[in-house]
Amino acid sequence: MATPPTRSTFHGSDRTPLHDAHSTGPVPDDERFEVTVRVRRKAPLQGMTADGFHADQLPRKRRYLTHEAYAAVHGADPADLATIEAFAHEHNLVVVESSTARRSVFLSGTAAAFAEAFGTTIEHFEYDGGTYRGRTGSLTVPSDLADVIEGVFGIDDRPVAKPHFQRYTPAPSIGIQAHAAGRSFTPPELATLYNFPIGLDGSGQCIAIIELGGGYRTADITGYFQKLGVPVPDVKTIRVDGASNHPSTPDGADGEVMLDIEVAAAIAPKARIAVYFAPNTDKGFLDAITMATHDTVNKPSVISISWGAAEKNWTGQALTSFDQAFQTAAALGITVCCAAGDNGSGDGETDGNAHVDFPASSPFALGCGGTKLTATGTTISSETVWNEGTTSATGGGVSDVFPVPTYQNTAGVPPSTNAPHKAGRGVPDVAGDADPATGYFVRVDGQESVIGGTSAVAPLWAALIALLNQKLGKPVGYLNPLIYGSLVGKGAFQDIGSGNNGAYVSQAGWDACTGWGTPNGAKLLQLLGG
Repeated sequence: MATPPTRSTFHGSDRTPLHDAHSTGPVPDDERFEVTVRVRRKAPLQGMTADGFHADQLPRKRRYLTHEAYAAVHGADPADLATIEAFAHEHNLVVVESSTARRSVFLSGTAAAFAEAFGTTIEHFEYDGGTYRGRTGSLTVPSDLADVIEGVFGIDDRPVAKPHFQRYTPAPSIGIQAHAAGRSFTPPELATLYNFPIGLDGSGQCIAIIELGGGYRTADITGYFQKLGVPVPDVKTIRVDGASNHPSTPDGADGEVMLDIEVAAAIAPKARIAVYFAPNTDKGFLDAITMATHDTVNKPSVISISWGAAEKNWTGQALTSFDQAFQTAAALGITVCCAAGDNGSGDGETDGNAHVDFPASSPFALGCGGTKLTATGTTISSETVWNEGTTSATGGGVSDVFPVPTYQNTAGVPPSTNAPHKAGRGVPDVAGDADPATGYFVRVDGQESVIGGTSAVAPLWAALIALLNQKLGKPVGYLNPLIYGSLVGKGAFQDIGSGNNGAYVSQAGWDACTGWGTPNGAKLLQLLGG
């Protein structure tokens, strides 16, 4: 009889039940689902760490990898993929697809087969928000695969992220005023207030938008842009892991989807808008990011992400794999804009500690915080940190996971306010209007309303970056080293010097509420063009 292979605990795979969740029994052995096995790189991205990648080089001096070169040198080793495929066959799992570029093997099988393959017990759980298929503890894999596998996603399908948008609800005596003076703005009005470069429309660019629920209606898009007098955009739907464009009601995730599309496309109307719909699971979220990053048909130059959750709610393998996916995007010249959260420095957690939102806390993400903006005509009257209370305030703070990247060494990132007051990556990097009371005029499921949240800031910045890319003729890519380096003090940002988000207070220069501040788009273009 053959000796069973030695197995190793897979680091970073530990799971605990959601708060207040309880098991309702094992998942039936014959229940089928799919799992993504993430595989190590064939060769590391030398010099492309958050500490040194493209350092402070202007876009025209940068050399980005092509998709083909990345896959050949830094994708998965075909031998590693073959090893995972053989392992799958041994455990009666079906290989749906293997991708060298995405460093992933996509497997289908029964609960019993996955439980045996990865040494776990799979159960159904029930909690206040519904039910999910889950597991507790860590996964195990044969010891000879421990160094090959970076992550295993999909056995547990709990929801992992929430959309960072908030509807404006006026006082009953005021009534619904979709566009009251000084209260709300169309995206083009905000582009004017932030001095976005004129004469540009995003031609030749593609903005990728990641969505984990909801959908859009073509009639809404047509009606909205016709009312604005802006060309109706080219919106493409890309299905990930079986998800689809599935609009429902204005109070659901449709608000997020329409906000993202309408903000990005109103500012860059000739850019292609590629919307990647995925399930709200760690597998779905990651698969959407890797699909967008390696999409050689639509070729996004910027990715907008308005979904996230506090770092404490993610597994170690998810934090690592998402961060490495963003590193890959940087190597390919793709900027990743992430909302910083809408629940102040606590990020919606009730433990009394400060938390930053992930994936905005990845050192390779451009973290987007929020402000409260008032204007007179085309001039900003005042702009402060968005804070209407713990449930309506910009996220921001200090990472408990990622160390301070070199580009933030001189930014004055404070230690975490949590004991033992560790140093970490500071969030956000930049900001934009987010307070629902001074929010964005949008149309969702036939209804016109005002929506705010840092969800709006991510597509706002994504649209600006599309305009910059169009004019420069080369992607600006990984912006973080530049905005903490040669752009400091040269007028590219309007410093927000008033307000707080709970644990952190705004100050001159960078702060953990609004980063460096809001953009002066034309000046940013001038500086990036050298």
